[in-house]
Amino acid sequence: MAVLALLLLPFTGPAAAADGPAVKLSASQAGTGGSVTARGSGWRPGTLLMLLVCGRATPSRGVIGGTNSCANGDGRAVTTDTRGSFTRKLPVAEPPVPCPCVVHVATVTGAKAEADAVLQVAGHPVAALPAETSGGRLSILSDTRLTGSSGVLTWFGAPPARTLEFTAGNVGTTPVKDPVFRVGTAHGVFAPQWDEQQWHGTLAPGGKALIRLPVELSAGAHGDYTVSLGYRGKVIAEQPWGVGRPWGVTLFWLLLCLVVPAALFRAGMAVVDRVRPRRPGGVRHRRLPLPVLRPARSRTAGPDPAPTLPWFTPDSVPGGPDGRLSAPHHDSPTSPPTPTPKGPT
Repeated sequence: MAVLALLLLPFTGPAAAADGPAVKLSASQAGTGGSVTARGSGWRPGTLLMLLVCGRATPSRGVIGGTNSCANGDGRAVTTDTRGSFTRKLPVAEPPVPCPCVVHVATVTGAKAEADAVLQVAGHPVAALPAETSGGRLSILSDTRLTGSSGVLTWFGAPPARTLEFTAGNVGTTPVKDPVFRVGTAHGVFAPQWDEQQWHGTLAPGGKALIRLPVELSAGAHGDYTVSLGYRGKVIAEQPWGVGRPWGVTLFWLLLCLVVPAALFRAGMAVVDRVRPRRPGGVRHRRLPLPVLRPARSRTAGPDPAPTLPWFTPDSVPGGPDGRLSAPHHDSPTSPPTPTPKGPT
């Protein structure tokens, strides 16, 4: 028997995994303030899961209204083990909408997977679920994609915007007119923020159409986001979106941190310069006097001598100081007269 069990073990594991993820509760009814233990199996190993008590939901129809119908403040997170199983204690809280209620388990990251288990919250009101419309049914025929690009203003903190595109087809028997979709954006492990958007048009039975829905984040948003598409209370598609950091805002703050201190310093120095008492002589600043270049003057009084050529001086000018250019002669009274052919004079 032991050998037979070991031989059948490899075949029983995949069969259990093929059934998909599942969750079971330790009790099907509990009151507010109590707790139940949730045990899951068939999940991917090492997957982060979120457990929530949700109203207006059944395992067959899912959670109508998404996480807005759940007690998000009392949720719990758990990570599956290597076999894809988990055990987690969950406090029972009243959801914001009437029952029927379930414990909703869904993946936080990676491929989407979810499972529900019925839970009766004692003392919480119960209301009938909205009638499920028959006839036209939409189905996603292509992968969702985000189109568009960011502009210069987004680099400075403007809200990033994209367009969610997908092809939807009517697999029902009646036309679908002006369907209302729910577009949600989630950052990291947080729950998505939903926004209802109506597509104007009519899809005949068997027809298909390209649907475009705008998606916009808050100003200054950056990081890893997930865009979810919901229809009639169910999430039918998810698309990751990596948003770059607005480096223009960072550059602005860096410049502001440099310019403002410099301006304050200049203003403070101007105030100090005006408040500082005057020094003797009326000099406020420590400024060295600039040298004044003046032409050199002769030490002797009188007009400047006339310019002369470099190779002549007043004493060496031909003709002497009086300027006569005649031949040299003697004016001395004791000198003898110059003899002439006619005789003495």
